[in-house]
Amino acid sequence: MKQVSNKLITSMISILLAGVVAGCGNGAAVSKTQPSSAPAAVTNVPSAAAAGTPAAAKVDVSKVTLRIGQTGWGNLDAGFKAAQLADTPYKIEFSVFQGGNLQLEAMSANHLDVALTSEIPPIFASQSANGGNFKVIAVQESTTLKQELVIPKGSPIKSVKDLKGKQVAYVSSTTAHYFLLKMLEQNGLAWSDIKPVQLSTADGLGALIGGKVDALASYGNAIISAHQNGATELASAKDILSGNFLIEATPDAIQDPGKHAAIADFLLRLNKFYDWTRANQNKWAEITAQNTNQPVEQALATLKDGEAQRSSKIVPTSDKAIASEQDVADALQVTGSLKEKINVSASWSHAFDDELKKAAK
Repeated sequence: MKQVSNKLITSMISILLAGVVAGCGNGAAVSKTQPSSAPAAVTNVPSAAAAGTPAAAKVDVSKVTLRIGQTGWGNLDAGFKAAQLADTPYKIEFSVFQGGNLQLEAMSANHLDVALTSEIPPIFASQSANGGNFKVIAVQESTTLKQELVIPKGSPIKSVKDLKGKQVAYVSSTTAHYFLLKMLEQNGLAWSDIKPVQLSTADGLGALIGGKVDALASYGNAIISAHQNGATELASAKDILSGNFLIEATPDAIQDPGKHAAIADFLLRLNKFYDWTRANQNKWAEITAQNTNQPVEQALATLKDGEAQRSSKIVPTSDKAIASEQDVADALQVTGSLKEKINVSASWSHAFDDELKKAAK
C-alpha cells in the first residue's frame, strides 16, 4: 500500500485532534475550558434558559462547578458563547476527549460530573467494578452521518466481503466497534474473518493514510480527514446506528441539589444551542471551520446534511431509548464482545425527565 510522509500524517492527525468527532473514539483529553459564569448567588434561572427548571429557581447554584466531558473539539464552549448562553449562574469546566469511553473512565474516577457519549461506551463501562459511577439521564438525538467504513485511495477492495483476512482499524467500545461488527455480519463475515486493529481515532487515521491497514471504521472528523486524503466509503453506518447519543451524570451529581439544578439548566441550554445553530448555520459553520481546519463550505454542508437527516435535540429518557441500547448490548454479547448478557436499564435514571418534559411544553 502507498506510503506517505510522516509530515503529512502529523498534519492530518493535528486536524483530527482539533476537529469534529461525532462518535465516540479512544484517546486522551485534549483541552479544558471554562466559559464565563454569573458572579452572584442565583435564585432564578437566567433569561438564557427561560424555559427554566423549577429546581434551579429554588436552589443557590453560585458555588457549583459542573465538570462536563465532550468528544471532538470544544464546540460547546465556543457554541455557548456564540449563542449567548455562557452566562450560567454556575461554573462549567468543559474537558474535551477523543471519545466517550474515555469520558466514562474519567467519570468512573470522579473527574467528571456529566458526559456525552454514544450508546456503546456505557455498555462496556457498566461492567467496571463500581458500575462505572454513572447513570444515563437524557438522550441527544442526532445525525448518524460521517460514521463509515473507509478504504484508502487506490485500494483494490470493492466490498465488505473483500475484507476477509485484511487488517481493519477500529475504535474499541464505540460506535465504530458496533457498526463494524454489524457490517461484517450483514456480509456473511465473522469478527474472526478479519484482522481487527484496535486504535484511537487519531492513530486509526494515521494508519489508514500511512498504508498500515486496509480499512478504517471511524467517525466524525476522522472520516472527513480520510476523505480529504482520497479515502472512499466502503459502507455507511447511517442506517445501522440509532442516532441516540446518551448523556450521563454521576449518582452524586444527580443527588446533590445544586448540581442537579445546574445539570437541568445545562440540558435546557443545550437545546437552545442546537436551536441557535439551526437559525445561524452560516455563522456556526464559520466557527466550526476555524476551529477544525476545514473549509467553511465543508463545515456548512456537514451541518446541513446532518440536520436534514436528524435534527439534534435533547429529550428525556424513554423505554424506546432503553430498548435501543439493549439491542446494541445484545448484539455485542452474541458476537462475543460482551462475555454475558447485561440489563442496560440498570444504568438509566429518570431523575431529569420531569424538567425536560416541562421545558418541552
